[in-house]
Amino acid sequence: MKVTLVWAVVGLQQLVAALTIAEINGNKFLSPYSGETVTNVTGLLIAKGPSGAWIRSTTPDDDPATSEAIYVFGTVGASVGDIISLDGKVTEYRQQASYLYLTEITSPKNVKVISGTTVAPLIIGKDTLSPPTATFSGLDGGDVYNVPGGVTNISVSNPVLKPKEDGLDFWESLSGELVKIKRPTSIQRANQYGDTWVFGDWVVSGKNAHGGLTMSGKDSNPEAIIIGSPLDGTKNPSTSKMGDQFEDITGVVTCAFGFYRILPLTAIKTSSTANANAKPSTLKTSSDCRALTIGDYNVENLAPDSSHLPDIAAHIVNYLNSPDLIFIQEVQDGSGPADDGVVSANATLSALTASIESLSSISYAFASVDPISNQDGGQPGGNIRQAYLYRPEVVTLYKPNPGSGSDETQVQPGPKLSFNPGRIEPGNEAWSASRKPIAAAWVAKGAKKPFFTVNVHFSSKGGGTSLHGDARPPVNGAVGRREMQGNVTATFIREIMKEDPKAKVIAAGDFNEFSFVQPMKTFAAVSGMVDLDEATNVPVPERYTYVYDMNAQALDHMYVSPALAKSKHTKYEHLHLNTWAAFADMVSDHDPSVAQFDVCDC
Repeated sequence: MKVTLVWAVVGLQQLVAALTIAEINGNKFLSPYSGETVTNVTGLLIAKGPSGAWIRSTTPDDDPATSEAIYVFGTVGASVGDIISLDGKVTEYRQQASYLYLTEITSPKNVKVISGTTVAPLIIGKDTLSPPTATFSGLDGGDVYNVPGGVTNISVSNPVLKPKEDGLDFWESLSGELVKIKRPTSIQRANQYGDTWVFGDWVVSGKNAHGGLTMSGKDSNPEAIIIGSPLDGTKNPSTSKMGDQFEDITGVVTCAFGFYRILPLTAIKTSSTANANAKPSTLKTSSDCRALTIGDYNVENLAPDSSHLPDIAAHIVNYLNSPDLIFIQEVQDGSGPADDGVVSANATLSALTASIESLSSISYAFASVDPISNQDGGQPGGNIRQAYLYRPEVVTLYKPNPGSGSDETQVQPGPKLSFNPGRIEPGNEAWSASRKPIAAAWVAKGAKKPFFTVNVHFSSKGGGTSLHGDARPPVNGAVGRREMQGNVTATFIREIMKEDPKAKVIAAGDFNEFSFVQPMKTFAAVSGMVDLDEATNVPVPERYTYVYDMNAQALDHMYVSPALAKSKHTKYEHLHLNTWAAFADMVSDHDPSVAQFDVCDC
């Protein structure tokens, strides 16, 4: 009698209608049952990891917005292929407050194996929808770079998922699911953990010639996904690069460390490697004002003893074709990162120019303005600054009168500069703990009138949030500071243009911002300058000088005055030497660019 009673109670429990996994997940980012205990949840065990397992519903619904799988955090004494039932608590978990939540079942109990079957992944784009290619979230107002960022949070708004329209919604609708990516392509180098951003055989936007995805206005490539650490403890390759092809990848979709990601069952395998050949610039100098070549290169914390200094020199000679004038950024002082009071970069620039000369017999002179120690940001003690290299037989400073780190150069009638080279409003709060622009006036061989340059390195994006983060739109770190910097720099350039509407002005460097985002819009509107990518019709997918997360992107730009923008002689090229390469082959984290201008008087 006692045995019969126990059987009856168990049978009754099994007959009670339990929540399905789709019901637990719901059709939003957060579960409607968060914090509640659920019982008799039934699912097929599709994968196991070191801290838990993933189960898929055996009674799926017809709603593409509801994931049919969920992560169970804790010990699950069953094997892949088992259909099980369990009790547990529905929990929303994230590692940091800026990340999205992951819905999971914690503290599993009463795990029972009911039966077994085969496990098959869902092929993305075939068994599922294809990832959207433009927008991340309906909460972004159509643009992840709308200002201000952080107007709302997904965890607060908890919108209904629209996986056909928005990238985050798509990946959330597959959270916990075992999926397969067919014909994956790497879109940037693997990081130190072997994590690798990829896209599969679905529609993508912004594909560049090296195989990466280049961002553009209102499109930051939500169709890409990062491949994380393998569940079996093996290691992904750490030498992969942009354009490498992998064998099909099978793994589970999760959300961790600020991004949706797929954790592969085992280490991903390379099926073919991308062509590693970089092409030199096609632009050549005429050695006079008719076809003056100008380069731009962020040389990444360059010091006299930097191991990459000879490689920077080789790039300048072999790929940039030794331009007549070069804007460079991130030049450290002569003692590198040692915080010893040294601010002069003469030793660094001398070492670079000597290395160039040893390769080419071309002798560069240099011009810069030493900053005030530890006032310009960057690596402490390094005192990074912008500088110019120039070939004095082709171009020279016009009426040189170098300023100091505290001197403010001003536009005078002519136009000419009071300090040449000189810093632009170094005391302005816009430049607090940031690099001050260096303006210069030059005269090229064969020309009687000067042309003007402004070498910039705006504040970095530190303090921003992930494109996959909770804050919507994402917070674009220091965007307000760059807005101020863009306005100050543009106002200075406008003064030159007031003196001479036909002046030839070039502003270049590491703006740390995209041309379609507000600080750069402000800069262009106030200065009257034109984005050289636009002026020369560089194909949009090739407009990149940096790669970060899923995006090839342009942080480095050249802007020119209308007189140069309209000239048929103006040309521009980005040289993709570093962005596609594996870590061991990178010389800098930025790509250089080269332009060609007619700066003669006519």
